[in-house]
Amino acid sequence: MALVTDILDWLQALPQPALVSATGALVLAECTIGLGFIAPGESGLLVAATTANTAPRFLILWAVVAVCAILGDSLGYAIGRKFGPRLRETKLIQKYGTDAWDKATDVLHRRGAWAVFFARFLPVIRTLTPAAAGTSGLEFRKFLPAAAAGATCWSLLHISLGAAMGEAAKRIEGLMSTGGLIVVGVLAAVGVFFLLRWKKKKKAMAKLPTPAESSNVE
Repeated sequence: MALVTDILDWLQALPQPALVSATGALVLAECTIGLGFIAPGESGLLVAATTANTAPRFLILWAVVAVCAILGDSLGYAIGRKFGPRLRETKLIQKYGTDAWDKATDVLHRRGAWAVFFARFLPVIRTLTPAAAGTSGLEFRKFLPAAAAGATCWSLLHISLGAAMGEAAKRIEGLMSTGGLIVVGVLAAVGVFFLLRWKKKKKAMAKLPTPAESSNVE
């Protein structure tokens, strides 16, 4: 019955070097230009963070993720520096992130390094800001401290959330007895029953003729 606990225990039993390395790779890929649309770095980090149930696990995961995020941002910056405004015309950005690219570029012009820091906490914009910073001509000596501070705070926040979620899930599941699960199941069944009944009624109402149709029949 303790499905969540079993999954969390399984995750925590995985070899930590492999789990931390995989999480770091996902975060690095997400932070590099364009890969944030494909690699679920933030989701993977939250899942991995549920295993941070001891201080050493927490600190190791935090250090690795922060370093990988900084490296990913630096790679994105280098790509933006090399290819410049042409990046906006690539198929990937045209398909997924033109608006985000324009927003990132606009904020960078107005806020400079502060934009790099705060963009770290914004989905989609986060993965485009480093390249946009390189394209905009923001100096690397200003970019790197802002990127490092943002990556450190972002990784701390998400690892803390993941660890808290894992602990809360275990406690909630521990408090739910078999009787509690039965009550939840009954409530879910009642909800499904009324949902199906409402859909059936709505379908029947849709088949009724409108006043205009009734007058035409007459």
